[in-house]
Amino acid sequence: MIKDRDDRLYVSPFWKLAVLLVMIVGFGLLSLVTVKTYAGAPPIPARVQDLQGRTLFTRADIEHGQDVFFKYALMEHGTLWGHGAYLGPDYTAEDLHRLAEIGRDTLAQASYGRPFSALPLGRALEIGELLKLQLRQNRYQPDTGVLTFTAAEEASHRIQAGEWRNYFNGSTPAPGLPRNYIQDDGELQRLNDYFAWATWATVALRPGTPNSYTLNWPYEPLVGNLPTASAYLWSALSLISLLGGLGLILFIFGKFEYLGWGGTADSGGGGRLASWILTPSQRALGLYFAVVILLFLMQATLGGAIAHYRIEPGGFYGFALARILPYNLARTWHLQLAIFWIATSWVAGGLFLAPLVGGAEPRGQRAGVLALLVALAVVVFGSLGGEALGINNKLGQYWFWFGHQGGEYLDLGRFWQMLLTAGLVFWLFLMFRALRPAMRRNSGQGELPGLFLYAAVAIPLFYLPAMFYGPHTNFAIIDNWRFWIIHLWVEGFFELFATVLVALMFVQLGLVTIKSATRLVYLDAILYLFGGLVGTGHHWYFSGQGTLNMGLAACFSALEVVPLTLLTLDAWDFIRLQERTAEGCEQPLAAKQNWAIKFLIAVGVWNFIGAGIFGFLLNLPIVSYFEIGTTLTPNHGHAAMFGVFGMLALAVVFFCLRASKSDLNWARSEKFIRTGFWGVNIGLALMVLLDLFPAGVLQLWDSITNGYWHARRLSFLLSGTFHILEWMRIVADMTFLLVGVVPLFLAVMRLVLAREVKRP
Repeated sequence: MIKDRDDRLYVSPFWKLAVLLVMIVGFGLLSLVTVKTYAGAPPIPARVQDLQGRTLFTRADIEHGQDVFFKYALMEHGTLWGHGAYLGPDYTAEDLHRLAEIGRDTLAQASYGRPFSALPLGRALEIGELLKLQLRQNRYQPDTGVLTFTAAEEASHRIQAGEWRNYFNGSTPAPGLPRNYIQDDGELQRLNDYFAWATWATVALRPGTPNSYTLNWPYEPLVGNLPTASAYLWSALSLISLLGGLGLILFIFGKFEYLGWGGTADSGGGGRLASWILTPSQRALGLYFAVVILLFLMQATLGGAIAHYRIEPGGFYGFALARILPYNLARTWHLQLAIFWIATSWVAGGLFLAPLVGGAEPRGQRAGVLALLVALAVVVFGSLGGEALGINNKLGQYWFWFGHQGGEYLDLGRFWQMLLTAGLVFWLFLMFRALRPAMRRNSGQGELPGLFLYAAVAIPLFYLPAMFYGPHTNFAIIDNWRFWIIHLWVEGFFELFATVLVALMFVQLGLVTIKSATRLVYLDAILYLFGGLVGTGHHWYFSGQGTLNMGLAACFSALEVVPLTLLTLDAWDFIRLQERTAEGCEQPLAAKQNWAIKFLIAVGVWNFIGAGIFGFLLNLPIVSYFEIGTTLTPNHGHAAMFGVFGMLALAVVFFCLRASKSDLNWARSEKFIRTGFWGVNIGLALMVLLDLFPAGVLQLWDSITNGYWHARRLSFLLSGTFHILEWMRIVADMTFLLVGVVPLFLAVMRLVLAREVKRP
């Protein structure tokens, strides 16, 4: 308990109560959706039989097929129920379209003794309607666990076994994969069983409803898969939620003009940073930033490689790149390295600010910081190596623990996940030791040290759902927990920690008062979590959940745009903060940290564009129905993931390095920072303008016009205007890498390795 507190440092207790209320309501609704996911996930039958009662495959076969799907990282090659990577097809959409084609021929031969294409129009329409009726009838018997396939489904299962075998082990390699990628016939047969089950769930009606388990996704008119009424209804109602939320928040910001980074008229009074002498642990953090920029360089280089696979799937300018770096491994590393370098930057930023906030450094902190760096290196490079071994089938039955776990963004094996969690707990311990003095009475820091620690606690705590499933868990349940990490952990609590981090940076610079920073942390927590917690469900529209999730997620995810819209005000506030001066001083308080603040300005701009505009476009159920898994998804992902989290990580890097280095050493590297700043921003803008957004719109149009399966086929990706736009992206990628990443790499390495030289 804090005694004799200074009320000038504290905000009203209603802020804290509001955050708690938002979290209770949000997690209550999110938990309800998760419970219903367990109850209503598409059932995995004990046995699948044909009309004569002969067993086609069993539950064990389906589970083994899911093992194959995950072990060989096929989710980092194509998609299942719309989630995954974008070079390969959507396996369920492709399987469903072939089921329609094979099914029509099977019924036509049985009824008229000729292929479907040879039938007159009237009989063709009759066969088409008969196929829809047969496929949409749910023949699963819950009491026995037996699923009966029609003759059309049995024929499709038999024929597609050969087609998938040829795709993964034929004379022509699958795009971006090495020749004879999956060689075991038994594994290929089980993979076909798994695809057959996943496809059945997309078309068979959920008992008691007029829609399939995936709410009629993917769009496939041949089998009667059309958008549901709920997709149209909740898209419209979500727009009402958005307008209402925007109106309310603009009214609040208009009435209470002290809200926002620039809302307070007085500065914080100079802060502690100007007179602070670096501690041993803070000096050691330069090694972290060297690792951060190295991982960033590796990640950006891999990004160029996987982008090139979209224009030349068979190689890299004639070189068979897939033999040593297949697309699914390159994409795995690209995503994992993005998480690693961004998270490492924020971890280091927390360790840098903690002694500043606490006022002193605990004994042995430097040794702990170096030990944590070693642990992070083991996790990073151990998991990357394990993923390479796993997809090449070198780890046997231990693939799930030490190899490639198979879920997009959660690719690292379970052992590496546990090690990462242990590392985050140790980081939390280091943070607590440094912050503890400031959390005692009369600390002069108000509530900020406690908020900093609580935000840090959320990082390891909310990573735990990554371990709530196993390799044989129903895919709908796996996808549920996977997005607890992708959306809730990364976009929710990591972003909340970043907000506290930025608030403390500004307090230590003397740009804002402690009370203003504390109020802003609470405000951001309310705004982000109010829409973000329940809004997680917009990823689950078509992953086996029902209409309850669609209704809740559509309305709440629309509200996620509200705080993102306000970030345009943040960008302007950051510009004004650059010019703020202390009383009696002509030089701006942030003069030495101008590049850190410029990266924060970029965060505000890209958050509005990437997460706000592009993110909201995908949140509408009716748009998501046709769009999910198309190029509009990485369009949002690049602009939001790097534009927001990446820029913020770079702001932390250069804030800490500027505070650590002399003016002379900084001046020697500043030209590289300037070039790199504009290079990454212009390069990212060109990615969006030249390729990702226009190509995504073209693919969306093709999905609506010709069917989702058609828009995802390689024949579409390698033809017409879409392919031209993919080639044009080379300009963007080269700008981003050569003009942006490389100069930033040189700047950080020069600063980290330079000997301290001060002007006499």
